[in-house]
Amino acid sequence: MILAKKVRIIPNIEQEQKLWQSVGTARYIYNWTLARQEENHKNGGKFIKDGDLRKELTILKKSELNWLNEVSNNVAKQAVKDGCNAYKNFFKGLADKPRFKSRRKSKPSFYNDTDKLKVKENLVLIEKVGWIKTVEQIPTDIKYINPRISFDGKFWYISIGIEKEETISENTDISIGVDLGLKDLAIVSNIDKPFKNINKAKEVKRLKKKLKRKQKQVSRKYEDGKIRIGKEGENRYKFTKTNNIKKNRKRIKTYSKKAFKYTFKSYSSNNNCNSENQAKQNSC
Repeated sequence: MILAKKVRIIPNIEQEQKLWQSVGTARYIYNWTLARQEENHKNGGKFIKDGDLRKELTILKKSELNWLNEVSNNVAKQAVKDGCNAYKNFFKGLADKPRFKSRRKSKPSFYNDTDKLKVKENLVLIEKVGWIKTVEQIPTDIKYINPRISFDGKFWYISIGIEKEETISENTDISIGVDLGLKDLAIVSNIDKPFKNINKAKEVKRLKKKLKRKQKQVSRKYEDGKIRIGKEGENRYKFTKTNNIKKNRKRIKTYSKKAFKYTFKSYSSNNNCNSENQAKQNSC
């Protein structure tokens, strides 16, 4: 079984420039591969293997594409492979015709070679970029699969696949009773402490009350600022988004995030407590 692990990385200014160079290289070579395959297909030629395209690329790197030497060689190699795989899937009828990647719309990402990926305590080595800080520890002494570095518009991340043995659980003859309720989420027969209803917590109630109040304020502001644009008898209005509305909408997003984070945190802690209680009972 392969598990995906996504960890945020914190590059400095110089490292971020190198990351953007790798992103631009991956996008350029991917588009170059699609253009070569499309041109070849229109001329009636057979599918060009990724190995042949990489040979062409090696020759071009010595002349007009010499700037490719500033980034890792594996970034361009994998971009060629990704472009060829996209065309293979198209010819097999498994996917639509591949499109060229746009600088604005496409997701900024590139590949890092598994052999060149090194991990230390809260550090990761990206080829030709250097050691970059990580928010959490990446598992060490294991085989990494398809490492990718990406940018989501705010933060940089590294995504890796990790091989893990799938645990097969055996069925037992033990039966468990579960009673679902309103005050408590669930009462389980083999656990003394019930599962709490997180939505009944004071903090969640307070955040939801604030959220509801702000939503009403925004709704009233929209209603007060609407302008009729249709003829008489037509319910056609134009709504203006004032600075006050924009501020309140930001606060609504903040309250929604806080409520979600608190709910998730409460659920995790509640689940851990109940699992500890169950382990104690089993040991007794």
